[in-house]
Amino acid sequence: MDALSLIYEHLTQWVIEPIFDQFFGIFDLNGRLGLLFLFTSYLIAYSLFRFRKHRGLTDARSLWQFIGGNRVHFHRSALLDYRYYLARAILKVALVLPIVGLVDPHILRSGDYIAFFSKLWGARPHLGENLSLSLLYGLGVFLVKDFVHYWAHRAFHSRWLWAFHKVHHSATVLVPATASRIHFMEEVVEKLTTAVGVGFYAGIFWYACGGEISRYTLFGVSYLVLIFNGLGANLRHSHVWLSFGPKAEHVLSSPAQHQIHHSDAPRHFNKNFGVNLSLWDWMFGTLYVTTSKPETIGFGIGEQERDRYLTIYSLIVTPFAETAGKILPAKRPQPVLSRRSETPDA
Repeated sequence: MDALSLIYEHLTQWVIEPIFDQFFGIFDLNGRLGLLFLFTSYLIAYSLFRFRKHRGLTDARSLWQFIGGNRVHFHRSALLDYRYYLARAILKVALVLPIVGLVDPHILRSGDYIAFFSKLWGARPHLGENLSLSLLYGLGVFLVKDFVHYWAHRAFHSRWLWAFHKVHHSATVLVPATASRIHFMEEVVEKLTTAVGVGFYAGIFWYACGGEISRYTLFGVSYLVLIFNGLGANLRHSHVWLSFGPKAEHVLSSPAQHQIHHSDAPRHFNKNFGVNLSLWDWMFGTLYVTTSKPETIGFGIGEQERDRYLTIYSLIVTPFAETAGKILPAKRPQPVLSRRSETPDA
């Protein structure tokens, strides 16, 4: 194999194929950015537009204006999100998967937990497969993942991890692709903590049932994930205000609540860390509920740092540089910190 063929093979493996797969991920139901979920989200947005237009609650002349129009979807921040969405595919193949792969996979397999509990308490009789157990198992996995995501998200708002999560909050406009503006180190932590949490839960559940229980799925997707993604999840990263009301928002996280989380107003800092459920925010004192009346808010991390996150390179490298500045303050000037990361209990 000559040098050019070898270069082409590596280029295909590490660049072309990942980007190709990421682009065609819009047809995958396992991702929030699938066409089906985008369609349902904007169908909800259209219903809101028609309702508010009829009530005289919006000046937008069309759905396009209602969801932000050119000023949002072709904003410099949004264009960066589109490019980063494709670049993230390369980062995943080159960095995320190898780092996660370094962790002994046996530690993350619930089968090891089953063996541990079997040796400790003895084997359990197998209850067999049935729909009730599958539904219960699927519900448990959903709750465990959401609970782990809440605490991981909250941890990334702390002083030493905020530099990496700031990449996500640096977006000054919100579009569905903003959900993918996540630093690869945060993605690594999320995958590992979720694997450990779900693996531990699955091990206990499977041991109690005497063997493996399949998660109930629809079209190969966990039924609860399918439901929540179908109920306007993409509007979380948008300029469409959709509140579930104060009562429901003590349990379910609305798009408006997540927009509050992205707000650059100090009164909104360190609020609404929940992904699908706001139940955890309610339980642990970080809840901010909304009403049907939209709040006037801006997004981002402030003008002092905005210019530091304008390229794909800066999204990847800046967190490392800022963290190094914290560790070696004598050698590097202290970066300007957002007050969002200065709350002691965040």
